[in-house]
Amino acid sequence: MRITSYICPVLVCLCFVQRCYRAAHHGSIKVTRNQTKHIEGETEVHHRPKRGWVWNQFFVLEEHMGPDPQYVGKLHSNSDKGDGSVKYILTGEGAGTIFIIDDTTGDIHSTKSLDREQKTHYVLHAQAIDRRTNKPLEPESEFIIKVQDINDNAPKFTDGPYIVTVPEMSEMGTSVLQVTATDADDPTYGNSARVVYSILQGQPYFSVDPKTGVIRTALHNMDREAREHYSVVIQAKDMAGQVGGLSGSTTVNITLTDVNDNPPRFPQKHYQLYVPESAQVGSAVGKIKANDADTGSNADMKYTIINGDGSGVFSISTDKETREGILSLKKPLNYEKKKSYTLNIEGANTHLDFRFSHLGPFKDVTMLKIIVGDVDEPPLFTMPSYVMEVYENAKIGTPVGTVTAQDPDAANSLVRYFIDHNTEEDRYFTIDASTGTIKTAKIFDREETPWYNITVAASEIDNPGLVSHVPVGVRILDVNDNPPELARDYDVVVCENAKPGQVIQTITATDKDNSANGARFHFSLDEGLSLNPNFTLRNNEDNTASILTRRRRYSRTTQDTYYLPVLISDGGVPPLSSSSTLTIRVCACERDGRVRTCHAEAFLSSAGLSTGALIAILLCVVILLVFSLAIVVLFITLRRSKKEPLIISEEDVRENVVTYDDEGGGEEDTEAFDITALRNPSAAEELKYRRDVRPEVKPVSRHHLSSSLDSIDVQEFIKQRLAEADLDPSVPPYDSLQTYAYEGHRSEAGSISSLDSTTTHSDQDYNYLGEWGPEFKKLAELYGEIESERTT
Repeated sequence: MRITSYICPVLVCLCFVQRCYRAAHHGSIKVTRNQTKHIEGETEVHHRPKRGWVWNQFFVLEEHMGPDPQYVGKLHSNSDKGDGSVKYILTGEGAGTIFIIDDTTGDIHSTKSLDREQKTHYVLHAQAIDRRTNKPLEPESEFIIKVQDINDNAPKFTDGPYIVTVPEMSEMGTSVLQVTATDADDPTYGNSARVVYSILQGQPYFSVDPKTGVIRTALHNMDREAREHYSVVIQAKDMAGQVGGLSGSTTVNITLTDVNDNPPRFPQKHYQLYVPESAQVGSAVGKIKANDADTGSNADMKYTIINGDGSGVFSISTDKETREGILSLKKPLNYEKKKSYTLNIEGANTHLDFRFSHLGPFKDVTMLKIIVGDVDEPPLFTMPSYVMEVYENAKIGTPVGTVTAQDPDAANSLVRYFIDHNTEEDRYFTIDASTGTIKTAKIFDREETPWYNITVAASEIDNPGLVSHVPVGVRILDVNDNPPELARDYDVVVCENAKPGQVIQTITATDKDNSANGARFHFSLDEGLSLNPNFTLRNNEDNTASILTRRRRYSRTTQDTYYLPVLISDGGVPPLSSSSTLTIRVCACERDGRVRTCHAEAFLSSAGLSTGALIAILLCVVILLVFSLAIVVLFITLRRSKKEPLIISEEDVRENVVTYDDEGGGEEDTEAFDITALRNPSAAEELKYRRDVRPEVKPVSRHHLSSSLDSIDVQEFIKQRLAEADLDPSVPPYDSLQTYAYEGHRSEAGSISSLDSTTTHSDQDYNYLGEWGPEFKKLAELYGEIESERTT
């Protein structure tokens, strides 16, 4: 702990007297010996020994500055007779280092300066022993040495310096801040730690409570605009503020915060502003500002134009950053019409504090006079834009219209006109430089370009640099110079089963001219041609026409295409007309009028064969061809490797095959195939046997065999031939395959073919064939046509 530089002499005397008094009363410790008395005639009685130590606390002053060790106290035992036979031993905290003891007299001294703020007391143990035997004369006992406090620590402000704010215009006594100082001295002993507060700097604006340390305002209506920052020094002094007490200080920086207690004020009551007449509409032409001593939101304000002849020409807005009024132009200025304007501008706070309304009003008004400056302006056109018209096909040099511009200045200079040739369209017109008359420079076609946009410029002759521009639109008017034509290429189809008077197509026309010259169309057939026996045309009087059939039934095989010339005229003046030819195709249709096919190649598509299906079919054909080629090669290989028979005989007959190439006449031809061919007439010839084998069976005559064949059935014939093959001893020594076919007897039901039926017409209704699906459509159509012809 820090040792103070000086100690009050009176305090030193008091401490010395107190130490001597305590040493005289508490420094020696009396120790009594335990004894046992012997009474004659009685046996010896043992009593419990009593401890002879009488302990009190020792005290030692802190921060001892003397050259000699500080005397603390004395230990004494009743066993000590003063002959030096008793030895005192001291142990515990600080024994031997801080505290030493005279082992003969028991005097305790402190060898070092102690600091109570570091350690308040020490716990030690004392014992008296026999010096000769080193045996304890008394049990060991414990005692405490307390460090006596002196005022050696000044109060301290641990949180300083302080920064604090308080609103301006606060009432007197408003609490600002509470400061607290701490003293490390013992608060339970004397006034060393008793602190009082006082203000060293900051009066008469602030005060401090001496006990609590609360800082308060000491004046009414402290104005931030007059003084904003204060530095207050607070002192804390111990010993209750008495003379000789230690003290510490801290600084409190106090700032007055703003309130809206100042209204805005314009520095001047009259302002003047120069604005040239060439200023652009919407641009800022000037600024004005009212001063407000407040800060932050308390200084926010809004500017308005409350009256004046320029309120409709000018507007004002507020810049929130600079708090300035920005004056802008709402309408164009013209020096020749009005040379000055007067505005009354008001600036008012937007955030009011009603506690200070008595200091208002919180707004101010000033007058602004605006002087319009004369500027040499470019010529001014009489209209912001022009629209002119000219007929198409007009000759070059035809007047289109005239533009007019004047010098708005008082000089009224002459004006020169010209066309800005920035686009190709500007080259289609010319303009008279003096009069502003626009003329054509080419022949126009409305159907090609119906509208042209050009830009005409005007400049003063005296000052060519001042140029103004105006857009001019030229509309090309229509004349009837385009004949009407069909609206599109029509694909007209007539069904083979069409009836007379049936509408097969409705046509319409279009005209490149506008509705005034081509909105009404008239359709007719060419009168110069002979009457068309197949088709006719009906004008519907609504800019459409209908194509109708004139006869029943059309055939694709007879004629699959017809051509019909159509004459179309418009309603223009003079009317124009054109001729177009319609191509009409004959197609097969369903009963409901849907087209089924118009050409032979359509049958392939109707079968529903896609490209993938055709590729699959071609692939199958290729595979079959390859397979057939492989069979032929295998057959040739086997023929070459086949062994020759043992006996070759030209008359060796094992199988007879009758081959004929008659295709027959179908089911109707029943005589083309003779069933007797199955009986193999060559078998009726005389049997020829092998020459290398002797036959054992008698031959059968030709007449007998022929008669038997005529009388037997084919089935019996086959059985007979089978038996002969099994019993013939001349059969070659290898297998022989003989094939016979038998279909059996003819059915008793007879043939179901329609070819043998009668040719008489039946009354049966074939309409149900149309419901059997696409496979029977052709059949239903054939029977439907037959029925229709019968009815006709």
